[in-house]
Amino acid sequence: MLPSSLRSFRRAFALLLASILVASVATGSGRAQQPITVGQTFLAAAIDPAKGPAGWALVSHGVGQTLFAVDRAGRVAPLLAEKAEAIDARTWTVHLKPGLRFSDGSPVDAAFVAAALTRTVRDNPAARGSAQLAFQALDAGTLRVEADRPVPILPSVLAEWPFVVYRETPQGMVFTGPWQIAAFEPDRGMRLVANPHFLGAAGRPAIRLQRFGDAQSLALAAQSGEVDLAFNVPVEALPRLRATPGLTVKSFAVAYQYMAWMNTARPFLGDVRVRRALDLAIDRNQLAATLGGGEPATGAYARQYPFGSTIERPFDRPAAQALLDEAGWRLDGGKRQKDGQTLKLTVLAYPQRPDLVSLQPVLRDQLMRLGIEVETRVVENAQAAAREGNFDLLLWAQHTAPAGDPAFFLNVFLRSGAANNHSRFASPALDRVLDRFTTASSAADRAAIAAEAERIVLADAPVAYLLTPVWHVALSRRLAGYEPWGSDYYVLRPDLEVAH
Repeated sequence: MLPSSLRSFRRAFALLLASILVASVATGSGRAQQPITVGQTFLAAAIDPAKGPAGWALVSHGVGQTLFAVDRAGRVAPLLAEKAEAIDARTWTVHLKPGLRFSDGSPVDAAFVAAALTRTVRDNPAARGSAQLAFQALDAGTLRVEADRPVPILPSVLAEWPFVVYRETPQGMVFTGPWQIAAFEPDRGMRLVANPHFLGAAGRPAIRLQRFGDAQSLALAAQSGEVDLAFNVPVEALPRLRATPGLTVKSFAVAYQYMAWMNTARPFLGDVRVRRALDLAIDRNQLAATLGGGEPATGAYARQYPFGSTIERPFDRPAAQALLDEAGWRLDGGKRQKDGQTLKLTVLAYPQRPDLVSLQPVLRDQLMRLGIEVETRVVENAQAAAREGNFDLLLWAQHTAPAGDPAFFLNVFLRSGAANNHSRFASPALDRVLDRFTTASSAADRAAIAAEAERIVLADAPVAYLLTPVWHVALSRRLAGYEPWGSDYYVLRPDLEVAH
């Protein structure tokens, strides 16, 4: 037996050696293997694609994938699928790429895919926006997809965010993306580790994904080095972030649209003249100046799309005042009055989209110049607020062509009775136009249908389109090579690399 002094020496030497090894991992080439921290103002509220927008968040977090996706150029491209072939107007065959596996090592079998997407279609109304799809596995690598109506562009439908592929297991859901979830605290944080069955897993860093309650806190975390990637920092923080040593700020145009839903079920906004007046009273150039960038909205879609308009929405305060007069809302003591009532509106925004909170007081001032009383509130849960309907205007950020096609947004947000019809708008004329998407397969025909639908929406004004924004990402030295694209649909991508 060794003397106690020698045993103590050996223990001390072993501890010293271990500390040297740990230090060596934390420096030089080992640094790339350390976890990176990503800060955002949004986070998946659930890890079940059948629940609300969870599918979109899971794709954004690099966990979930769809059969088809939109590439950097905005084109629909195969992802988990190899190709889709039309059998007839309502029936398609989808062939899966061979050799794919879920994060638990099980194969991406057509039976698992069919079971998952059938469940999502049943439980998530957004998955029924373009069509009601039924999935059947023909063999391990082939799906049969049948729709309740003609679907001339099925790959675009399957690229929509609800159609994340997953498999239910006794331990929970497993996905196919480059990362898998190691720990999850709803609305607060997520710890991601490399999916061992995804190509390039050995060099992929672990990620600590942290949600920040407001954009200013996110910007401060980037400035202090608390996060390696701060996604969508506010414009007012850009000067100090750009002046911070070791920090890179990258700005990029996105295909999102900022808009204000007008709740047509509210007494004052049931009158189309009032809605049109509000739309005309909005100075979109002032909104863009407030955010330090972006383009005034031309309609539902960013100008980059072939189906997007190039004509800016008009700003005409005298015309807005005349419409309010015509509707019986006369100025009395500086306030719009009618039948003993004052025209007062409640305008909501939500902190997960910090630009909307910045725009809220500007919009309030613009509407108050018409003699309208305006109350503004910031709500934590925009989806719940939209469902409850206790608002007049709800400021909203939405990617209106997530699969590179105009039909999804119009069907899910503006069709009568649609799942996300936050304005409670009902127009049989619009519904008839949207029905024509089911038989139109060419891009030109679909653009023409979208343009006709837009004319109806702009005339009835259930929504005021505000801006096509520019977003800003702050990056530490470790992620200085990161190039943001795809709005926030693909924040964490397989090509994310950490600098050595």
